[in-house]
Amino acid sequence: MGDDEEVETVTLDAVDRQLAHALAIDGRAPFNRVAAVLGVSENTVARRYRRLRSAGVLRVVGAVDGSLLGQDSWTIRVRCAPEAATAIATALARRPDTFWVHLLSGGTEISCHLQVATPADRDALLLDKLPRTSRVHGISAHAILRGFALPNGWAGLHALDPAQVERLTPPESPPENPPTLTESDHALLATLAKDGRTSHADLATATGWSESTVRRRLDLLRRAGVLSFPLDIAPPALGYHAEARLWMSVRPAALVPVAQTLAQHPEVSFVAATTGPTNLVASIVCRDTRDLYRCLTQRVGTLKAVTTLESAPVMRTVKRAGAVLPL
Repeated sequence: MGDDEEVETVTLDAVDRQLAHALAIDGRAPFNRVAAVLGVSENTVARRYRRLRSAGVLRVVGAVDGSLLGQDSWTIRVRCAPEAATAIATALARRPDTFWVHLLSGGTEISCHLQVATPADRDALLLDKLPRTSRVHGISAHAILRGFALPNGWAGLHALDPAQVERLTPPESPPENPPTLTESDHALLATLAKDGRTSHADLATATGWSESTVRRRLDLLRRAGVLSFPLDIAPPALGYHAEARLWMSVRPAALVPVAQTLAQHPEVSFVAATTGPTNLVASIVCRDTRDLYRCLTQRVGTLKAVTTLESAPVMRTVKRAGAVLPL
């Protein structure tokens, strides 16, 4: 999958955008169901998905909510020398426990999310490996306490009408308690992390299960909330060329209302409450720097409970929801 700069030349038409929105709603929706909702043939949907995926524009990935398995999530900022930033970001992106690895601020800073199973895993990276890495000038890490907006809800993806959205939204089912993961589960999740639309037959090969067992296990993991299938898409393909990370200090009593307000803004793709001197982190995706300025001044800037705001433009995305992106 190519990097964001490479996909800027790919233009999505109305059907492509509807397909992207459909996959953001249900990443494993059968192509015949998507085709029926879009009013095109199944062959058209399959062909367009293959074209967009081969071009590095989009893909579906299997994502695990580690919080339901007792894991902790962290947002990390690494300040480093510009000549070392790409190598450090690439090394972070190749770790299976990192997500959303960005080069920021002219290549002097890296932002990423970390999901760790044990405190020892966290400390190995934050207290041992990164501090000893040559050309790293500083590290800050904040625990993510609660998410209020996730990338698949970003308004830039919206291209379907409410009736189409309703037809594609998976039916609600009784929730399940998170299961204990087995070695076969880990093989299943590792395969889906690379391609969330991997066939049941290929998943059966990866796990050693039968296809019927694969189907049942996928259903269980999804109903338990452990497994989801977000759409990994390059915003430039949708006409959005200005991204930024925000760190805000918000009065504690107003933290939830501010986070909920930000989550409703169309430019916002991610919002979470964190520990640390700044207690709210967000990602915004805008069409250009003018829109970025308007978002910072007219949306975020008007929230009186926000006492401080720090922003950094995203220069390059090295990893989004799934595996590392080639540079």
